[in-house]
Amino acid sequence: MLRPGTLALTALLALLTGLGPLSVDMYLASFPEMVRVLQAPPSQVQLTISAYLIGFAIGQVLYGPLSDRLGRKPVLLAALGGYIVATAVCVVAPNVEILIAARLLQAIGASGSIVLARAMVRDLYEGANVGRELARLATIIAIAPISAPLIGGALQTLFGWRSNFVLLFCIGALALFCVWRLLPETLRLRSPERVSVMSILRTYRGLLADPGYLAYLSLGTCCFVGLFAWISASSFVIQDLYGLTPLTFGIGFALCSAGYMMGAATAARFVMRWGISRTIGIGCIGMAAGGVVMMALALSDFSGAIPLFLSMALYLAGMGMVLPQSQAGALLPFPDRAGSASSLLGLVQQTAAAITGAVIGHQIGMTAAPLGLAVAFAGCAAVAVWVFTRAVRERALTVCSSNRSPVTAPPPD
Repeated sequence: MLRPGTLALTALLALLTGLGPLSVDMYLASFPEMVRVLQAPPSQVQLTISAYLIGFAIGQVLYGPLSDRLGRKPVLLAALGGYIVATAVCVVAPNVEILIAARLLQAIGASGSIVLARAMVRDLYEGANVGRELARLATIIAIAPISAPLIGGALQTLFGWRSNFVLLFCIGALALFCVWRLLPETLRLRSPERVSVMSILRTYRGLLADPGYLAYLSLGTCCFVGLFAWISASSFVIQDLYGLTPLTFGIGFALCSAGYMMGAATAARFVMRWGISRTIGIGCIGMAAGGVVMMALALSDFSGAIPLFLSMALYLAGMGMVLPQSQAGALLPFPDRAGSASSLLGLVQQTAAAITGAVIGHQIGMTAAPLGLAVAFAGCAAVAVWVFTRAVRERALTVCSSNRSPVTAPPPD
């Protein structure tokens, strides 16, 4: 079994967390071919993303509470098993309707990996160390959106769109094997309350009544709105409006995603010095700057794809600083409900992402304006949330700090 605090355990948790981004990003370059082969309109092919996001949101409702009661490992094994079966259906789907349904089920399985990986980090670490570990995970996870479009573009060129799901099946099987043989149980104190609809609702109601949790939840949700506006629309905008090939799109998408890796790596290095709140603030400014530049480019009908990629890279760099720290801030006050707190984070954020994807998918036409407006809105909203919730966030961190030794307590800002 892997020991807590080792690089090998961090890498395994990163693989589990990266399963979701891989499942979204790998087949983006195949959208135009899927429209032709499956004889479906672009809006219907885009629903394979929205269905995935909806399934991801639904799946997270139960995983956290169940793992608080039954343990992280058995629940995670069940989730990965469901993911593998659904991915196999994606491989052989004869039409877009079955593919949409399979993607929904695939996401329900995949959602367990990210919920439980976050909960495991909270099980093992305290204070700003939670933010640092989540930022380290995010740095490794960023390899997924960087490599996935490149791999997907190459697979699309060589073998067609179904090959993306063949590779996802193999990755899911590898994750299942590693969890079964190598992952220790991290839950230290099991919840005494039996899992039921009413107990889950009571737990979620208690979390939503906490102002600090709501503030960090809102920051993370802003990140996801801009991200999934980009994921939903970028393939059509870059390939259909700007004329790039699937492989070239994959390269550009990967370079954008490198911004997320840089932001997360910066946060991992400096969060112990800056504190969670200040790290988030710097990231929010980066998100807003990238979004505003993208909006200006889109509204001016600028014809080059490279400035669009660069502006999104800036947004994602800011997101790399905001998202892991907002997750850490949300989980820190609830060591006894880390699974449930992680579930609710994912539920709200993925629901917002699904709605964004569906709306943007129906708005994209002969201009990139809907994409630019959505990313700018998300970045500016993040700055507004950070400014207006400063007091409640600092109060939440102060309470957490008072419950730990001064050595591990992060600076308030």
